Parts: sequence; structure tokens; C-alpha cells
Amino acid sequence: MINLKSALRGCALVSTLAATPFAAQAQDFINVLTGGTSGVYYPLGAGLANIYGEKIDGARTQVQSTKASVENLNLLQDGRGELGFALGDSVAMAWEGNADAGFPAKLDRLRGIAAIYPNYIQVVATQESGITDFAGLAGKSLSVGAPASGTELNARAIFGAMDLSYEDLGKVEYLPFAESVELIKNRQLDGTLQSAGLGVASIRDLASSLPINVVAIPAEVAEKLGAPYIAATIPANTYDGQTADVPTVAVSNFLVTHEGVSDEVAYQMTKLLFENLDTLVASHQAAAQIDIANALNGMPIPLHPGAERYYREQGLLQ
Repeated sequence: MINLKSALRGCALVSTLAATPFAAQAQDFINVLTGGTSGVYYPLGAGLANIYGEKIDGARTQVQSTKASVENLNLLQDGRGELGFALGDSVAMAWEGNADAGFPAKLDRLRGIAAIYPNYIQVVATQESGITDFAGLAGKSLSVGAPASGTELNARAIFGAMDLSYEDLGKVEYLPFAESVELIKNRQLDGTLQSAGLGVASIRDLASSLPINVVAIPAEVAEKLGAPYIAATIPANTYDGQTADVPTVAVSNFLVTHEGVSDEVAYQMTKLLFENLDTLVASHQAAAQIDIANALNGMPIPLHPGAERYYREQGLLQ
């Protein structure tokens, strides 16, 4: 005869073991894919991770520094992140499966959360280089961003629209923001092209270390490139020594997730983004340009159903 206490103890053990996977699944993990630590994606991603960790019950969050847009989108396609920052042109090319841009096949699992702030294409050179306009880059040394990064894809587009190529440069470096600035400080590089929010830490660091020129990109370049590029202005005094407005082009950034993220988590990520903008601005001033009225502008991929639910509640979708 089976001992009743032993039987009950066995049932309890089976029940506990069976419940364990479900308890683990109930704790949502949110890995936020950003960019280099000297850019804008990283501090904003850290800010979002803090917000989600505090306000989504049972959520565990992590911030991952990456090579930004292209890497983030590929990681999301593979389910190795729950939220990622990316430039609009990179997102569009990922959805198309543009191999030259670093997407050998269509990234069909990507889903949209929101359009956020614009990235400004910021070309900065030392005053001693003598570079005052884009054409003046010919024969000079320039860092165009990490290979096949969102910044480097922007650089390719800008050079093409200006009827120039990397071959017109004296030297090309493919480096992240902070490394580019260090080479300029050491007089090993004339300038850097960085696609980032205004006031990016790397350029602020450079401008505080030596005299710089912020190089203009004419408005007609945006017209030639078309969407998602728009004409923009880097306001005077954005950086030390920059005494005048400088024309340039900009492209929107997007927050992207993937179809494997639950509707509830995607809903909470979208809702908490817009409900905590004041907190995000404390992470980086670029967040001041995030506006729910623009959240769906130019979205190049399907919305995640969780994000769609939030926008319907806010009257942005019928």
C-alpha cells in the first residue's frame, strides 16, 4: 500500500517542477539594443531600461552596447533583443533585404514601436584642416562610422548625393564615434561624420578639446535623396565654438521590436515611452524631440500589435 504522505509529497514535487518553467516565463526579459556608449542611443536605451525595469511588473532589463542600427536589426530578427534603436533608412533596407547594407535576406520578423527623434548628419573637422564645406573634404582624412553601421550607410548616401565617393578622400577610417574623436585629438584624422542626435557626447568632447568647424550639407542634398531624409539645421552654439546655424540633413530614428515579443510587453514599452518623456530627457536632451504626434511618421515596417493597441487608445489609429 502506498503511503499517503509519500504520495502527497510526490505530487507536490511534480507540481513544483511543472510550475517552475511557467514562473520563469512570467518574468519578461527586455534587452535594449543601443549603440556605442559615446552616442545618443546608449544613454536613451539605459533610460528606457530603467523605466521598464521599474514600471513593468516582473520585468528584468539589460542595456547592450552595439554597433547600432544594422547590428540591432539583425539581432532583433534573430530574437536576441526585445527593443532596438535604428535609423529609418536602415529599417527600410532591412525590410527589403538589402544585402549591400548588411541584410542578406528580408528581416521579416521586425515590428515597429515608434518613430522617435531625428538623427542629424554632423560633419565636424578641425579648424587647422581648413575644411569649411563638404567639397573641402576631398583629399582629407575622414571617419565615416563603423563599417555598414547606420552612420556609414548615411555617409554613403550623402557622398553619392554630393557626387563624391570615398575614393575622393585622402584617407577613410571606419570607426565608432569615440575612437574617431580620439584620432582627431591626436592629429591623426581631419574630421568625422556622425549620424546622431544634437549635442552628441563625442562631438561635445571634441569641441571642448580643440577648435572645430561644423561642415555644412546643403538643403538640396535632402531633396535629392528624398524620404526618409529631410533638410535640417544644427543650431548655433550646439557645440563650443559653433557661432552660427549650420545646414545639414536629418533622418528619423525608430524603436523596433520583433514579432516574438508579447503584445502586452510591446504595449507597455510603447505606453511607458510616451508617459515618461521627462525622465528620458534627463538621460539625453535628444528625447525632448520625441513627440507622440510624430510616432507613426514614415514607419517603414508593420507596427507590433501591442504598439498598435496603444496608438488606437490615443486616437492616432482608427
